[in-house]
Amino acid sequence: MCSPLIKKIKETEIKAAESFKSASSPEELEATRITFLGSKGLFAELMKNLGSLRKEERPAAGSAANAARQITAEAHQLAKERLAKFVTNRNNWLDVTLPGRQLRRGHSHIISRTATEICSIFGNLGFSIVVGPEVETNYYNFEALNFPPDHPARDMQDTLFVSTDLLLRTHTSSMQVRTMEKNPPPVWVVVPGKTYRRDSDISHSPMFHQVEGLAVDKGLTFSDLKGVLTAFVTTIFTPDTKIRLRPSFFPFTEPSAEVDIACVLCGGHGCRLCKGTGWLEILGSGMVDPAVYGFVNYDPDQVSGFAFGLGIERIAMLKYGLDNIRMLFESDLRFLTQF
Repeated sequence: MCSPLIKKIKETEIKAAESFKSASSPEELEATRITFLGSKGLFAELMKNLGSLRKEERPAAGSAANAARQITAEAHQLAKERLAKFVTNRNNWLDVTLPGRQLRRGHSHIISRTATEICSIFGNLGFSIVVGPEVETNYYNFEALNFPPDHPARDMQDTLFVSTDLLLRTHTSSMQVRTMEKNPPPVWVVVPGKTYRRDSDISHSPMFHQVEGLAVDKGLTFSDLKGVLTAFVTTIFTPDTKIRLRPSFFPFTEPSAEVDIACVLCGGHGCRLCKGTGWLEILGSGMVDPAVYGFVNYDPDQVSGFAFGLGIERIAMLKYGLDNIRMLFESDLRFLTQF
């Protein structure tokens, strides 16, 4: 005759199987397992009642409890596998009736856009675009550009050297010599590209982009240089942008000049951006030093020329009112989508 405890064990087994079958999520299934099979679950409570049975009833009841517990554990495992398969199928399921997800349209990075605009302006002024290697030799990067052996730029604290004679170019000016070696005058080129220097703060980056310009022809003067740069500045910024040239020094140009524009924020009245001067430096320039012509077999008595170099990030920061160069390299879509 079946004891009331064995009957209760069987009822619990059937109830557990139904609960596992109806569980609709892994969380619900785990809660059900704890209810029936946990250390304080229903089967554990039933096992405690074995001691209250008569001695001859205990073997049958214990066997029934162990069998029911094993069957319940197997039912839990089957339900677990069923839910795992359901979740996998649900994740791989495609409802073709749902509206499509709109893909965000990409666009050129602000640096690429600025570089393209710069090159386009100089293209309209008669310059061609050339490119060169980013890993450069000491000869083309320094020596052929009239940098003396003791110049600070040749120090490892300022330049990223790959080996004794190879380095990551510090400017695209190295293409001056490479271009003149391969082409007789006249030469009118701009050289956009990446450059590298050991420098990093809110206005400098170890890697940045530069555009170098070179014009060598008969009868070019400093006035031609000023005219080209004035045309560039008034096109890239606004037609009424004021410009001034300050005497400076560069090893490969003589005379040399820094080019400033009226502050884009205060219009030349003086503010925090321009440090109260009313002017912002944007590029360096000058007439090609005759010593450079000696490396390319140009006759300085027959031709003259000018060169200039500008940082693309610098132009972009001034044009779009940015105060931290790192914003251009962080790939933050919240920032980039504004341009």
